[in-house]
Amino acid sequence: MARDLKPHIGIYGRTNNGKSSLINKLTGQPIAIVSEQAGTTTDPVKKSIEIFGIGPVVLIDTAGIDDTSDLGRQRVEKTYQTLKEIDCAILVVADNQFGEPETKIIEQFKEYAVPYILVNNLFNGIIKSDAINLNILKDDLQPIVEALKKAIPESAYKKVSMLGDLIQPGDLVLLVTPIDAEAPEGRLILPQVMAIRDVLDNDCICTVLKETNLKQYFDSNMPRPSLVVTDSQAFAMVSKIVPEEVRLTSFSILLARLRGDFENYLNGTPHLAQLKDGDKILMLESCTHEISCGDIGRVKLPNLIRRFTGKNIQFEYISGLTPIQHIEQYAMAIQCGGCVATRKQLFNRTNLAVKAGIPISNYGMAIAYMMGIFERATSVIAISN
Repeated sequence: MARDLKPHIGIYGRTNNGKSSLINKLTGQPIAIVSEQAGTTTDPVKKSIEIFGIGPVVLIDTAGIDDTSDLGRQRVEKTYQTLKEIDCAILVVADNQFGEPETKIIEQFKEYAVPYILVNNLFNGIIKSDAINLNILKDDLQPIVEALKKAIPESAYKKVSMLGDLIQPGDLVLLVTPIDAEAPEGRLILPQVMAIRDVLDNDCICTVLKETNLKQYFDSNMPRPSLVVTDSQAFAMVSKIVPEEVRLTSFSILLARLRGDFENYLNGTPHLAQLKDGDKILMLESCTHEISCGDIGRVKLPNLIRRFTGKNIQFEYISGLTPIQHIEQYAMAIQCGGCVATRKQLFNRTNLAVKAGIPISNYGMAIAYMMGIFERATSVIAISN
């Protein structure tokens, strides 16, 4: 399972409370450095492990939440940034010490709707009635594992089908995958691979071809597909070839439904027609990557928006988990497909705009709207929901 599909569990607490020891004991490996010297853990450290009853998860070891030095404050800031990507948290307390740092981070757990477990390490008395009291180095960690099973939302690790409710066993699904300058060398991109596997998992027939072979397919009396899924950049060409009675959507739109805030994307996308001169759009990228002249988010989509609106639109770009500053300055936010992000990460990023009343969309839905096929491409999913 790819790392982005695994539940993320963050380990938090003051310096020297046993966070790294907990990571090492859960993994059975010396993943994190254990030292009596404060501040040993600096940047958050991730490790993939398997937890029986849950499956693969990603553990995140973080810096102490009580470090008040100049460098320590930067470490704490990075620790708090991880709250945007986790599905569950473990807060480690030692020697019954519970104060302002713990209260503050618990408030943040609640702010981000993160379920958490309180672990009292070096137990010598009851700190809170809902705490798991043990000595991390000496005791069996089964109580923590059992608590994790109950705390992690099932939606975080239960496999969700990309296409399952859109197709029936035996259906033919046609996947249109352009191979252009933006296509990675020697492989398909993740959403395309996910779609192929999902078609097979649902006992359907999968046909994969380039957009340049699509007309030949339909002209050759080949079996009529139940569904056509295309790369968003080929929407204009593909929509003219695929008969109206054949359902059509894109990999990006399917991924938006699987991981993103699909309902708010659906409601926010038509705002593209209301943009004005000088408006600023925030482009949200989930990964950092080399920029080329054919980059969809930085070149093609901005150019398409300017042509569609006829307005002087400004664009700003934020990649990965970089904090978003002054969200209120943007007229709109457009999220990429999010193939390397978790559902929790995408929701936390776009929710900043939603809370501020700023319309949001995603790359595929924005392209479909400006190509005049928004209703066709989204109704496939909207009807099924």
